[in-house]
Amino acid sequence: MKLLIFSDSHGNVANMEDAVRLERPDRVLHLGDLARDAQSLQEKFPRLPVTYVPGNCDGRRPDLPIERTFTLEGVKIFMTHGHAYHVKEGAWAAIRAAREAGARLLCFGHTHEALCEFQNGMWVVNPGAAGSLAAPTYAVAVLEKGGAVCYISRI
Repeated sequence: MKLLIFSDSHGNVANMEDAVRLERPDRVLHLGDLARDAQSLQEKFPRLPVTYVPGNCDGRRPDLPIERTFTLEGVKIFMTHGHAYHVKEGAWAAIRAAREAGARLLCFGHTHEALCEFQNGMWVVNPGAAGSLAAPTYAVAVLEKGGAVCYISRI
């Protein structure tokens, strides 16, 4: 299963559309800022499942959980925007929460800085900012048989 991971699109749905056409994923994860961009992407590609959480620029969204934990292809995923874990000061709190949840893949955004590292049995992934005008980025995670391989790419 191929996941396309976006964060911080900030209204630039066209960048995400380009990446979807290029990568042809099985599912999209959107890590907030802006949740409505994830909804727009879902409308443009109605057969493509899109899972999303709100970010700090989405305002109060009692209809959306601030984090999600779920399993795909035997890989437990913890996704959040990251602002509630103060990731701009470091990812340690988000990493701890993901580990406590038993995740093998942590996906967070908020910092606009792409990161993809395998740390003690868990992938720590920040796709950067899909809405960046200068250097938009996204992440790809390929899940298979309970394992994952992740990488960052540019739009």
